[in-house]
Amino acid sequence: MNAFIASDLLKRDYKGCKKTFCLCCNKLPMKYGWFSLYYRKQSSNRNFSTRVVINSVSLPNETEVAVIGSGIGGLVTATQLAKRGVKVAVFEKYLIPGGSSGYFTKDGLIFDVGASMIFGLGNKGTTNTLTRALAAVGIELETIPDPVQIHYHLPDNINIRVHRSYEKFLEELQMRFPHERQGLKNFYDECWQVFHSLNSIELLSLEEPYYLLRVFREKPLACLGLVKYLSWNAGDIARKYISDPIVLAFIDLECYCWSVVDANKTPMINAGMVFGDRHYGGIHYPKGGVGTIARSLAKGLESLGGSIHYGNPVVSILCDHSQDSFGRKLMHTKGIQLKNRHIVTSQYVVSNATRWNTFDQLLPDIALPVMEQRWRENYQMSPSFLSIHLTVDANRLSYPIVDCHHIVLENWEEMETAKDAQGTIFVSIPTVLDSSLAPAGYHIFHIFTPSWMEEWIGLSPEEYKEKKQRLKNHILARLEKAVFPGLTSAIQQAIVGSPRTHRRFLSRLDGTYGPIPRRKLPGLLTMPLNRTSIDKLYCVGDSTFPGQGLNAVAFSGFSCSHRIAADMDLVPHLPVWLDRWLSWWISYSRFQ
Repeated sequence: MNAFIASDLLKRDYKGCKKTFCLCCNKLPMKYGWFSLYYRKQSSNRNFSTRVVINSVSLPNETEVAVIGSGIGGLVTATQLAKRGVKVAVFEKYLIPGGSSGYFTKDGLIFDVGASMIFGLGNKGTTNTLTRALAAVGIELETIPDPVQIHYHLPDNINIRVHRSYEKFLEELQMRFPHERQGLKNFYDECWQVFHSLNSIELLSLEEPYYLLRVFREKPLACLGLVKYLSWNAGDIARKYISDPIVLAFIDLECYCWSVVDANKTPMINAGMVFGDRHYGGIHYPKGGVGTIARSLAKGLESLGGSIHYGNPVVSILCDHSQDSFGRKLMHTKGIQLKNRHIVTSQYVVSNATRWNTFDQLLPDIALPVMEQRWRENYQMSPSFLSIHLTVDANRLSYPIVDCHHIVLENWEEMETAKDAQGTIFVSIPTVLDSSLAPAGYHIFHIFTPSWMEEWIGLSPEEYKEKKQRLKNHILARLEKAVFPGLTSAIQQAIVGSPRTHRRFLSRLDGTYGPIPRRKLPGLLTMPLNRTSIDKLYCVGDSTFPGQGLNAVAFSGFSCSHRIAADMDLVPHLPVWLDRWLSWWISYSRFQ
């Protein structure tokens, strides 16, 4: 039973602040080792055979830091602060943590909700933010290294594998495009330069001046190396060395597969981090599924004295007015209100929701701050996805599946198309790496392609169902022709999700994947950081620096927790007046 669908069956029994969740299902959807859980058998004449009762922690009336949402960014922020002794409470709408990095189970199979290509689980350097976040709570996950990041299936029968070995990948690419041999080497080598600079410094808050001064004193060359690329995009660097439009289109796709924009709109620092880390730290799949990352962080948070409250959606952020030391009127947060009208007062609030959800839905009575207006002039919501989860009988396929991740594109012009399933198709087959996710002899396919919400609104239930079926068949036909002949005949079950599904279960406005630039921008200079225009309200996750992806949002969590720790006087910082002025100047100057 889908764990997210199960949340719709939630029954609440309020007794003071104590809550009991009753979930009816035919079989346990997951192991709730970190819940207080028990179940009892029902009589055979009922529609269900098992009742699961999950006792949650009593809702607090106050806390030091309230975190809205248990995505990876929110969990990393919470665990980092809890480790410093801060009283932290996380409030999650659903029954499990993780958001887009969550999971669900059905008929003995474990499905990842989002992507299965995971950066940041390496065992060396500083860019392995997920490994560092887990280590902070005393947890080391068993992971499976992926020897090939992506197998590209492209127009004109171009097939390229991105091998873990940088030399092997570059050799394969140069053999396919010998006339751009030197240009390709120059571009990817420059990405390596960016990565090595990042990988030599401690990654914390860019809006905490004391940290910036310390890092510059300790690693001046690495910092200067990064400053050089702050305003550059990957496409700018690629076009310095490469002229073949097909090779440039390939680099566009290399960026698009994780940033959802082409190289001209992808910050060079982000590209350097991804294109370097996939060979340095490597791609690793967590044993038992991507959901083990969030579950482990949630368990670690509780072990540090923090709490996480499932089935408790936040409906508003509470604000008040005060004056700063200069006599200026300021708006500041004072807590949150839950859907059940319970109010939790807090010194600080961290929103792991998108900035659109945060300012449009959680702060509906407050005029949009100027900084947020300027950010929206530069960024828009990306499309959502049409996703298909398949159970496939491997014995019905006449060939072995050897690569976990595939990207299919038949026409370069359609790369960014997000309508009628005509654009880029992403395929993950995590059972190639971890066979324990499915019964022996079966594979799990997770297939997704970008899709705008606009094409899914105004449909009747029958039209909606027909559209999902039609686009699913179209995608499968494309995959059978390009990569997996006979796939349809091997399918045992298919679960199709639309942007409406993502909006409903992930609480993301229009089901968006995150922000994307409206036009070509100067690298990372205009990306918002964690602080907001409302005092003591912070944002974390993919709509803050450095953007989308689990490794990126974990970095955002480290950054957010460090900035809050400085504000709480838990780490060294400049005098408050100077810290606030410099922090304001850093944020303000980037939007001019």
